[in-house]
Amino acid sequence: MKKRFSDRIIKTLYNEEKSVNIADIAKAVNAKKASELKPALNDLSREGLVMQSKGGWKLVRRADFFEAEIMRVFRTHGFIKELNGNEEFFIPGRKLRGGIPGDIVLAKVTNRERGGGLNTAAEVVLVEKETKNILTGVIVTESGELYVLPDSFVCEPLLIFSYAGFKPKEGDKVSFKIRERSERHSEHIADLTSIYGNASSARVCVSAYLDEKNIPLKFSGEAMEDAKSTAEKRIPDSEILKRLDLRDDIIFTIDGADTKDIDDAISIEKNENGYRLGVHIADVSHYVRKNTPLDLAALERGTSVYIADMVVPMLPKELSNGICSLNPNSERLAFSCFMEFNNEAELKSFMFVKTIIKSRIQGVYSELNRLLSDSSDSGLNLKYAEVLDSLSIMEELAKKLQKNRKDRGAPFIETSESKIICDPNGLCIDIQRREGGVCENIIEEFMLAANNCAARLAMDSVIPFVYRIHEAPTTEKIDALKETLALIGAEYILKGRGAADLAGIIEKARNTDKAGVINTLVLRAMMKAKYSDEPIGHFGLVMKEYAHFTSPIRRYPDLIIHRILSDYIKKENKAETKKRYGKFVHEAAVKSSHAELRAVSAERDCEKFYMAEYMQKHVGAEFDGIISGVSQNSFFVMLANTVEGRVGGGSLGICAADDNISLTEQTTGKRFALGDKIKVRCVSVNVAFGMIDFEVV
Repeated sequence: MKKRFSDRIIKTLYNEEKSVNIADIAKAVNAKKASELKPALNDLSREGLVMQSKGGWKLVRRADFFEAEIMRVFRTHGFIKELNGNEEFFIPGRKLRGGIPGDIVLAKVTNRERGGGLNTAAEVVLVEKETKNILTGVIVTESGELYVLPDSFVCEPLLIFSYAGFKPKEGDKVSFKIRERSERHSEHIADLTSIYGNASSARVCVSAYLDEKNIPLKFSGEAMEDAKSTAEKRIPDSEILKRLDLRDDIIFTIDGADTKDIDDAISIEKNENGYRLGVHIADVSHYVRKNTPLDLAALERGTSVYIADMVVPMLPKELSNGICSLNPNSERLAFSCFMEFNNEAELKSFMFVKTIIKSRIQGVYSELNRLLSDSSDSGLNLKYAEVLDSLSIMEELAKKLQKNRKDRGAPFIETSESKIICDPNGLCIDIQRREGGVCENIIEEFMLAANNCAARLAMDSVIPFVYRIHEAPTTEKIDALKETLALIGAEYILKGRGAADLAGIIEKARNTDKAGVINTLVLRAMMKAKYSDEPIGHFGLVMKEYAHFTSPIRRYPDLIIHRILSDYIKKENKAETKKRYGKFVHEAAVKSSHAELRAVSAERDCEKFYMAEYMQKHVGAEFDGIISGVSQNSFFVMLANTVEGRVGGGSLGICAADDNISLTEQTTGKRFALGDKIKVRCVSVNVAFGMIDFEVV
């Protein structure tokens, strides 16, 4: 009884800024009489949560209370994120009150000065809304009995009450729901709801992960019907007559060899005054109309998710790989941005126009990179004969644009991206470091230029828009970066917190042994880019005007921008545009930012399943690597192919940590520091949890 009233009392007092008399509290919590609340109020008072005042009762330091979502739960702690902000808070395990990821909770700040760059500490006061998300885990055995070990909150295995007719085996990946909750994670009781298959398969683990993170694989029947009927329609002559006809122009695409959703195509000319660049983007907004089943499905997804050999698309393949994709030798509707640059690659003017195009060739990055480095390949010369002249002009302009970006002080951060190669059955057979080349840089510069023009047009015209923003790093992040760089012995000059300062650090480290680690440290010091209806600029690109215009097949903000710009070039009344999009751009920016974070996490987390699956064949093998991260009693090692594993547990003696930069074994005195080269042996893997264990050789 006390517990039932306690939660309601706290919630009632949280909703009121002033003290509340006991009679009003009793009414709010459905107590028959006020005296029933005395035991609960006394307990809450002893816990330091509520206090009596002249006007009745109130929360102790109400400003410290806030609503949040539980994001991650580990064996000894967890993290929550405030609902009305971006700050994350550290929660000791015993203070989570049994909450799991996805739960909405009322929390209270307990310590704002944890130090060491760690999150502010808080505690969960009550669980307001239990998550309805699917929960997944792995079947384990203890004393001959089956239990489920959850994926998303690391704790003791949970007792299974109901099997719902399923016959799981040890090692199966399953989904479950919590039948009964406790304030201790290990005392939750589970009911099984499905079996995915053996957890030693990365693909099985990915399926479970996508379900748990609520990333939908299937489209509704209405959306599919909409997609199929849209894809079957031919382009009417009346639509062609409204557009600039570019079907005879030399336009072509450049993408990865396995790309099927082609957003963008390029055309280019050079004259005595400079360059005329055309960036032609799939006109998805023509096919996906606002508030249709397709549009609502795209808004829910926010972005396509790319995991190993599979894509979870934002739009059905009938559109993403079909009528919207700028496939070669196919007439396609496009939204084109024409840009005029002088001979120093300075933008002089630009124009957006609806077009119809016919791409000549589906260019492949690797092939064109070979052509640019060695033009003696007769087969490739024949394939790309129509566009060879364009290619050399593109390279010339892109180099100048890249120089201009560098001159602005923009940092060029190199990241370690993985290329996961699977066999026809989805089994990971190789992992390679994804290498970028000249053509990748060319296309990047051209897309940046078109995105910049879209934002310029919106800002000049003062119309509602979804901008891509990137804020400057905080003073605290820069101070932490300085401290870390000093601890690892890196040479640097850091006078302020501008982009050029960070660019200087990266340039200083280039071609050194610690270049990869320093790139990562600088990246972590920077804020995360996101979407906003306010144009505050992009710190990393050193651009005042930036938006995402060039990928409407796979990013929802680009689709919105196309709709807004489509109305703009029709000379629609600005007041009408503001009325139609004013509120929606804010909503879409928030949803798209959330969807992007979800997708990035999914791509990163699911890579770990494939890495572990790949390393199953290499248990016992030795590798050279670099220490990529350090924690209290373990460290992480990245191999040349980007596979990352942990050294810890029984493979290390008792260690002393040094500010998450190094560990020192107390018995041997051996020091393991961030960025050090090291030789390791793979000793075990766990595909179900994406874990790889190394030991020092």
